[in-house]
Amino acid sequence: MSEKSEFGFGAATGVGSMPGGDARETARTVTGSFDDFPHLPELPARGPGADMIGRTAGMLVDLYARVEPSGWRIGDRPGRDTRRARSWLGEDLDALEECTQGYEGPLKVQAVGPWTLAAALELRNGEAVLSDPGACRDLTGSLAEGLRTHLDEVRRRVPGAQVVLQLDEPSLIAVLRGHVKSASGYRTHRAVDRQLVESTLRDVVGVHAGGPVVVHSCAPDVPFELLRRAGVAGISFDLSLLTERDDDAIGEAVEGGTRLLAGVVPGTDGPLSDPAGSVMGVRTLWRRLGLQPGLLAQAVTVTPSCGLAGASPEYARRALAHCVRAARSLADNPE
Repeated sequence: MSEKSEFGFGAATGVGSMPGGDARETARTVTGSFDDFPHLPELPARGPGADMIGRTAGMLVDLYARVEPSGWRIGDRPGRDTRRARSWLGEDLDALEECTQGYEGPLKVQAVGPWTLAAALELRNGEAVLSDPGACRDLTGSLAEGLRTHLDEVRRRVPGAQVVLQLDEPSLIAVLRGHVKSASGYRTHRAVDRQLVESTLRDVVGVHAGGPVVVHSCAPDVPFELLRRAGVAGISFDLSLLTERDDDAIGEAVEGGTRLLAGVVPGTDGPLSDPAGSVMGVRTLWRRLGLQPGLLAQAVTVTPSCGLAGASPEYARRALAHCVRAARSLADNPE
């Protein structure tokens, strides 16, 4: 079993999504691969409601969404799509509960964060919730209540777990820069003020009182400083997208105790390098920042670069195992 850090994170874990549609088989794969930091798998191949937006929409309280040709749209009442999303989440929780009997340690669950959700969900007029500040506030409140219920349910099912909440925010940079397209596609919604983005994230992070929250983004230019100010305990990212412009923010994050969940294993089928080669970029970053090599295992969790929904089941199994071996290489040979 790999060594857990003082922050309550394991040495390696998955991002979230996995290929296929068998909840129990996937839960066995994930818990068998990560014996000290498993996560609740997501299986979007099952269809609408199992995708990341539909799954989180199913968690909302007093807000409901249905599938339209253009995507998920806010509706008046819970319908078939909401029921399907909740049913699949329940199935996934059943499978996780079966596979974690007696488990004690960190356990990660994922949900879409407030800004990516606001960029993806449509109002009744077809425009993104992002276009309406009042609707954004209502959505954030509904999401916060839904996450509280979800986290309570996970704790009830896996009482020995220290639950880590991951908020998926792939659209965060587009929201900050005003790059989210309108329904027509001919214009973009205006950029949201950074302070509002930060305070909204802080409100949602606060839902998990006493528990660590991670924000995941596999987009370039992750706003490390903004996320730290919002109170996250960890930041999950694709290491290959970092540039030297990110160095100062990453160095400050590490020194401030923020956990880095470094995506180093490709999310789609392809050859895998040796484990040491997979984390070479992490070691290079560490040297560039002038950080102590001994801090590596304490500060870094190894993950795939993004979700594995687009991979074959066989590759996904190999990728998870490779993350564990790469993390062990980092701990055994930090320099």
